[in-house]
Amino acid sequence: MRQNEDETRILGASESDNFAELVRLMEFSAAEERFLKKNELGRLATTSPDGMPHVVPVCYIYQAGNILIATDYQTRKCRNIRANSRAAFVVDVSEPNRAILVQGRGSLVERGPEFLEVYRLFYKRFSWVRADPWKEGEAPFLKIEPTRKTSWGLARASAVA
Repeated sequence: MRQNEDETRILGASESDNFAELVRLMEFSAAEERFLKKNELGRLATTSPDGMPHVVPVCYIYQAGNILIATDYQTRKCRNIRANSRAAFVVDVSEPNRAILVQGRGSLVERGPEFLEVYRLFYKRFSWVRADPWKEGEAPFLKIEPTRKTSWGLARASAVA
């Protein structure tokens, strides 16, 4: 298996670079978008203020180039994103092996039109949201704006998918 079949990196990017420009330059291929839209379980990695990595399985929605994740204010992932916005996210399947790794900046979506739109998407897709609904300010969504990505096995999958 050849890894890194499709890799996009913003080379030479520094903390002082315009983040919006970095995000604009990073685009998913059609096969990567299909893969992200088809699946709903991934692994989110964040880092605590003292540098300890934290990886947790999460349900997600891919929408408009971003990864959206429901969370609670009391979770470690929420606390970690508040302290350090860098995050990584992986979706993978086996038989055949296909995956995408996304790195980017995480932020919390807590209120307003964006919150209501993201909530509507989660309410429509996941029964657990419909079974235990919440309102603005009760629980946020985490949004990952990708700056880098690596995928493997998706070029072959696009012919089959």
